Amino acid sequence: MSDNPSVLFVCVHNAGRSQIAAALLRHHAMGRVEVRSAGSAPGQQVNPAARTVLEEWGINVTDAQPSKLDPSEVEQSDVVVTMGCGDACPIFPGVSYEDWELEDPAGQPGTVRAISKIPLMGVKPWKKFDSTLLKALTLSW
Repeated sequence: MSDNPSVLFVCVHNAGRSQIAAALLRHHAMGRVEVRSAGSAPGQQVNPAARTVLEEWGINVTDAQPSKLDPSEVEQSDVVVTMGCGDACPIFPGVSYEDWELEDPAGQPGTVRAISKIPLMGVKPWKKFDSTLLKALTLSW
């Protein structure tokens, strides 16, 4: 583990929402934040629609793979963001928790179009994203 603050994004399959959020934070944090993602019941692969959208945004996720949530990852994180999917994350003192209620894009028609419109959905989702990045960065000071 690095000296940088760490953020863990968690959803059930770790194939869509948490992968997108982790990729975006990793991209925007530019190495200042350690970013991980995990799922309670990880899928076999990252949702192809999520990969497509991230690639369209210029973010390379070819090495991304869903991974199983490990309580030690939660304990070692400064910020844990659950993606509104009802996961029961272990609670540890000193870890900051947030829940982002985001609809699961898996299996929905027009998934690529729906995901690709995320930046156009208004300010609220990006305020959450920015506040998480800011919270993680201020934890390191």
